[in-house]
Amino acid sequence: MSFTPMIRQYLEIKGQYPDAILFFRLGDFYEMFFDDASVAARELEITLTGRDGGSSERVPMCGVPYHAVDGYIAKLIGKGYRVAICDQVEDPAEAKGIVRREVTRVITPGTIMEGQLLEEKKNNFLACVAQDENGYGLAVTDITTGSFMVCSFSGARAYHDVMEEIARIMPAEVIVPFTEEEENGQGIFHWTGPLADELRLMGPVVSGYSNKAFSRAQAVRALEAQFGENSFLNLETVSPGLAVTAAGALVSFLKDTQKRDLAHLNEIQFYQPGKYMLLDLTARRNLELTRSMSDNTKKFTLLSVLDYTVTSMGGRLLRNWIEQPLLIKEDVIERLDAVEELVGSTLSRQDYKNVLKNIYDLERLAGKISFGTVNPRDLIALRKSLAQLSPLKKLLSQSTAAILKRISDDIDPMEDIKELLDNAIADEPPLSTRDGGIIKKGYNSEVDSLRSVKLEARSMLAGLEERERSRTGIKSLKVGYNRVFGYYLEVTKSYLSMVPDDYRRRQTLANAERYITPELKEYEDNILGAEERLLRLENRLFNQIRDQLLAQIRRIQSTAQAVAGADTLYSLAEASAAGRYVRPEINNNGRLLIRDGRHPVLEKALGPGLFVPNDTEMDNEQNRLALITGPNMAGKSTYMRQVALIVLMAQLGCFVPASEAKIDLVDRIFTRIGASDDIAGGQSTFMVEMNECRSIVASATARSLIILDEVGRGTSTYDGISIARALAEYIHLRIGAKTLFSTHYLELTDLDSIPGIVNLNVAVKEQGENIIFLRKVINGRADRSYGIHVAKLAGLPLEIISRATEILKGLETARQSNELAAAALEEKSFSHDSIENPVIEEIRQLDILGMTPLEAISKLYELQKKIDKKIFNNLMA
Repeated sequence: MSFTPMIRQYLEIKGQYPDAILFFRLGDFYEMFFDDASVAARELEITLTGRDGGSSERVPMCGVPYHAVDGYIAKLIGKGYRVAICDQVEDPAEAKGIVRREVTRVITPGTIMEGQLLEEKKNNFLACVAQDENGYGLAVTDITTGSFMVCSFSGARAYHDVMEEIARIMPAEVIVPFTEEEENGQGIFHWTGPLADELRLMGPVVSGYSNKAFSRAQAVRALEAQFGENSFLNLETVSPGLAVTAAGALVSFLKDTQKRDLAHLNEIQFYQPGKYMLLDLTARRNLELTRSMSDNTKKFTLLSVLDYTVTSMGGRLLRNWIEQPLLIKEDVIERLDAVEELVGSTLSRQDYKNVLKNIYDLERLAGKISFGTVNPRDLIALRKSLAQLSPLKKLLSQSTAAILKRISDDIDPMEDIKELLDNAIADEPPLSTRDGGIIKKGYNSEVDSLRSVKLEARSMLAGLEERERSRTGIKSLKVGYNRVFGYYLEVTKSYLSMVPDDYRRRQTLANAERYITPELKEYEDNILGAEERLLRLENRLFNQIRDQLLAQIRRIQSTAQAVAGADTLYSLAEASAAGRYVRPEINNNGRLLIRDGRHPVLEKALGPGLFVPNDTEMDNEQNRLALITGPNMAGKSTYMRQVALIVLMAQLGCFVPASEAKIDLVDRIFTRIGASDDIAGGQSTFMVEMNECRSIVASATARSLIILDEVGRGTSTYDGISIARALAEYIHLRIGAKTLFSTHYLELTDLDSIPGIVNLNVAVKEQGENIIFLRKVINGRADRSYGIHVAKLAGLPLEIISRATEILKGLETARQSNELAAAALEEKSFSHDSIENPVIEEIRQLDILGMTPLEAISKLYELQKKIDKKIFNNLMA
């Protein structure tokens, strides 16, 4: 099939980027052709048309204006597409034949720089995973801010740990290696390892990248080119091969897609997830730290309660602090000292806010400078931000808290950069460099001279208009301009008979004619020539200024990080003051004491004074596992969550919602709350529950805090009781972690015979056949679950309620008659002496940790059949 040279050029470039929609620059538009045009027209809701491509059939085509391209690209990226930008790389006026075009950038979900798809207070991470026989390497970057982090995972839990870390980071895109084979001239891509499918279920876009980039030799070359010679050696000391491979492949991917010098990626930060409190995906979801379970937004989350940040940088750092609470006591106390100082002075907090609110996003401004996408108004934002650095530094220097003083030392006022921008950039420049008016008067003499020429010529045009009106007698004559025809003299048709002979027609309109004269043509040449030279000069000067800023990127970035730290501490202080929180006492002695504890999110949602506070007291000896009983809707889950959130808040360095708090540092918080199927993973509610319990017992330590809510409710009553009891005993006697264990199985309450296990219950008040939830956690066990009362509150038909009451009475009578038999089955724990009963002895010898959930269920069923069937017949009578 024969195509025109332009279409052949398009097809050649498109062949290099088959997985991206190619935006092909033609004049003032980006055009798409063939299948790309059909897809883009549908997704962007624009007109699909066609053009002559040189063949017998018209080529499908659609296009968007180049000046509005960002919005269209954002829409496609948001729908999961990649976009390759193909620009003209030579002046059409100087081109011999077809204008040369090249792809100047490939935009993917993890490489977005445009603002339409970026959340101001959330990072847009791009991750890369490498794997070898030792484990996994993970590299993560946010190219909008310049952060570049790596870590590694090894050992039996390496795969689990790397997936949990990716779940914490929630990158927009994850790069994994593929191999490429040829089949009928087409590339066939093969994913390696189980990563791709697992990652897709988590949400990020998974992108394959050449397996060659993951070789050690190429990774080292990429790292040295970006970060300098031997930049990878620090990684090798802590993570041989793994971090190097992931980091190098990520750099190569960025260079291949972004096709520019990424100067703001100038430092590799190696971090160890184990240095922070570990929170798996389940815990972060159940505690609703940064995303609500109801709508996946920030609303009704811990982040929403604590976020008083004024800058975007502070907002992103606060999110990171919430997701990575501290483990080292001294670090926690250092943050608390700063928060205490700020809480103690309302005036100081207001001063900080007044300064911070005038500081723009220095991190992303640095990214735009490096990327070459910074515009004149961005530089005004930078200039305004720099003007606030000295006042902020002075405020911080007056602090007594060590961390605030250190932040003050880290802030560089950058007076030289501010002076440059003050002198060079106009106070109100246009958004685009294409429009001129960027450079301030007095910065460059040639710019001033060309502007004078323009002004003089425009003044002369005004004089020309008056002279021509007088000479011709055409009172309505006027001088005008448009980009197509240039300057002209416009005469309405009623005056055409008065047009002089020296007027040459330039354009015909419905009601007028437009003319040019030799004198007007001379003015036009002078004006347009001066404007063109001025525009080129201003662009050259702007690029020079940008290059000067580029050389100072590290200064801007380090100061941005310091400002973010100041803003985040201000936010914690403001939240603490607003919520009437208290400073927690941090210890490592095992004691967890909370007086009048409150759930921070629910309290804010309800309003002041409406939340019922509760006490919590736990330690490593007498109060290590608390069994919590009480009716549904009484507040058991809220109470357990509030304890976990208070501990987490303390360890991120914030005051806590209580009247007194003594916090024993925990290494992990685990939660098992709620019930849901994993349809995509092919797992039932009960299987999901058992998998979560398996993960807890496999990972928890004596320093962990475990929250368990209604374990065993997804199977039969006796299976559930057995599993719940065995799990509680194992956690208490084998792991030794502080545990809050809520249950409706009242049969478990006799576990308080084991030292260290205590019973708590949520109090209710009965009024006739109705109950009132008091929301108060008290010592002791509940004697009933009130499930039928809750069903009545939910509005079930009275007939169902009456029948349920009748059945319950029968079951309770049967239970009482078999209480002795049931007690014999439940009495045995991991620590008790053996009872001479073959079934119980068989239970005692089971290797619970060595069994899968399915094996455990099958074994319970087998044991159940061996037990005297009369017991169960009596219970079910």
